[in-house]
Amino acid sequence: MNYMAFLFILIVSIPIYMVCKWSLRRLKFGNDKNRKYLAVLPTIVLSPLVYVVIITLWVFSISYYSTIDFDQEIWQSNTEERFKMSKNIIESEILVGKTKEQVIALLGDKYYLNNEDGLTYGLGILPGLLNIDPSFLFIEFENGVVKKVYQYDS
Repeated sequence: MNYMAFLFILIVSIPIYMVCKWSLRRLKFGNDKNRKYLAVLPTIVLSPLVYVVIITLWVFSISYYSTIDFDQEIWQSNTEERFKMSKNIIESEILVGKTKEQVIALLGDKYYLNNEDGLTYGLGILPGLLNIDPSFLFIEFENGVVKKVYQYDS
């Protein structure tokens, strides 16, 4: 275990010990001498649990990003934050049934891959703990119209 984790658990254990000792006094459990020793056991159990909960909350908080509805102007001007609109584009199916020309008119001509099967637009890098690669929006065509839209990571 990392020394920082041990130090953090040690720092967290002090208020936990105090709360446990106070709770035992409120419940009138044991005498003053016993309470010191009785408060140690829940402190030993709760301190690592509190550490794990705090780290888990931290990981989830840095992986969160807000989503916004699709806006053509924002999409074309801010290419690094397109990921915020991708969920709306996929779930609302605003591209399904459109031709390639209509899609390019709506999303712009700054795409990475253009073949018979589809177009690929860069979404930028999604916020996350170990995310270093960009994500992409792939628009799949069948018989000249959009069949499916999905997001993938590179």
